[in-house]
Amino acid sequence: MRRNKIALLTTIMGLASSTAFAQEAEEASFWAALGTMDSSELMLLLMIMVMLGVLVMLLILMIYLMSFIVTLLKQENPELANQPSWWERFNERFVSGKLKPVEEEEDIMLSHDYDGIRELDNFMPPWLSYLFYGSTIAAIFYLINYSAIGWGKTPEEEYQAQLAAEEIAAEKRKEMALASIDESNVEMDQSEFVLIAGATVYQNNCVACHAADGGGGVGPNFTDQYWIHGGSIKDVFKTVKYGVPDKGMIPWQDQLSPEEIMQVSNFILSLKGTTPANPKEPQGELYVPEGDDGGETAADSAVVKTASETEDA
Repeated sequence: MRRNKIALLTTIMGLASSTAFAQEAEEASFWAALGTMDSSELMLLLMIMVMLGVLVMLLILMIYLMSFIVTLLKQENPELANQPSWWERFNERFVSGKLKPVEEEEDIMLSHDYDGIRELDNFMPPWLSYLFYGSTIAAIFYLINYSAIGWGKTPEEEYQAQLAAEEIAAEKRKEMALASIDESNVEMDQSEFVLIAGATVYQNNCVACHAADGGGGVGPNFTDQYWIHGGSIKDVFKTVKYGVPDKGMIPWQDQLSPEEIMQVSNFILSLKGTTPANPKEPQGELYVPEGDDGGETAADSAVVKTASETEDA
């Protein structure tokens, strides 16, 4: 018996501690959500709380007035004094039920006893009966909804739906990040995906002036070390984006997305050091990056000598 009591107390303490931790977590999340609200949302929340408070006060006042009126009626009509009040009727019907008086408890007393304690064969309280009936009805609807109709989602289905939603959100974040790429933050990316995508953009838009192998034609040669407008990824991105109208190169920012400009810029830089079929003579200045990341601009790189100086030599 003592061990059972200790186990019961341990269970109650465990439940109480877990409930306390859950309440602390809920309070923390509540205050965190409250801190993110703007003034209009806080005002709306305050108005709702005031209205709820007023409703509670009106309910208390109504109960008090009803009790006061019943008291007056009983004083005027003594016969009403022996009748149960509305609360007694409510309690008997929904809460405690109609209990046997103490004088009649002998009739419902069970034969067995424990340590001299006798058990009464009372009926189930009405509130517990209603709770049982409600749980049964809810279980039936739950079974129909999840197993027969299939409107509801199982935990696994909810998990998969959340994963799909997160993938969509991640894709949107990626698209927003790619849309914000410009000549100030573009980075060197020689991954296979970027180079393949850049090659497609190059073949569709750049071959006519720079040749399929990057050897140059109307435009300059991309395979040597000489660059007219700088040879870093930022310089190439800027040149493709804004073009060189004086030389006949149109700005591509209206026809290509920032992601496509980034891809074709990386592909152009990947052509450096290859051997084209008919390479055009070097143009511009010899570009030697200071580091290996390819992120320097022409102003940060070491300019050794121009192509014309090479020819003079």
